[in-house]
Amino acid sequence: MPYKVSPLVLASLLLTSVAARPGGADAAKGSQLAQQWCAGCHVTGGSPAGSLQQGPPSFPTIARTRTADQLRAFLSHPHGAMPDLSLTRTEIDDLVSYIATLR
Repeated sequence: MPYKVSPLVLASLLLTSVAARPGGADAAKGSQLAQQWCAGCHVTGGSPAGSLQQGPPSFPTIARTRTADQLRAFLSHPHGAMPDLSLTRTEIDDLVSYIATLR
């Protein structure tokens, strides 16, 4: 016997999931993700780390050359020499929010 969900309950669930992050993306969490997953290869803040090799663009450079939508699309799929981090949409939004603070 199939389970039926009333349209009102369904709408309520959808609105709750959309409103789960009332403040939007969290740049502080994005900064933590950048330090955890990205800082080994990218300069993620204002000054380079001592052991960083020349190569991937810095986050400030990325912030100046990519839109938020371009970053979201890029981070949503595995790419190039980067590991597949399988970031959630929330993590991507947080990371994009952090990168935007570096403009």
